[in-house]
Amino acid sequence: MEESGLSYRIMNKIKHPIIILIFRLILGFVMIYASFDKISNPKDFADIVQNYHAIPYSLTNLVAIFLPWLELCVGACLILGIFVDGASLINLVLMGMFIILLSQALIRGIDVECGCFTVSEEGSKIALQRVMEDILFLGMTYLVFTRKERKYELFTK
Repeated sequence: MEESGLSYRIMNKIKHPIIILIFRLILGFVMIYASFDKISNPKDFADIVQNYHAIPYSLTNLVAIFLPWLELCVGACLILGIFVDGASLINLVLMGMFIILLSQALIRGIDVECGCFTVSEEGSKIALQRVMEDILFLGMTYLVFTRKERKYELFTK
């Protein structure tokens, strides 16, 4: 790759340690915020998970209980700079899974509350905008995961 090209200069600026820190903080706060309502209302979240028709009924409660706590832990690790490699890898998997689940529901025409940030009736319906947001979060997570410098972190692995 030519080191003087525009794309090379842009990638160098995006991979700057301060930008990576900002991405980590944004992703961390998003994950923590997303977990709060699900943790406090596991039954409602289980109903939303089941409405996606993507996992067996027997796994619904397990996912509804485990996933929000995983989101909370990943968010805390990203913010605090603890085990950033592991947290960003888990977040990559989660974002990929969310994109697939939201996309399949859109394609199949399933009219369901997203369950992304709230489990209440006023929650957002699945829409292409939510898929695009998750793609943006996936890109940010990828940049955090592939960072070269491990600055502003307590435990890097």
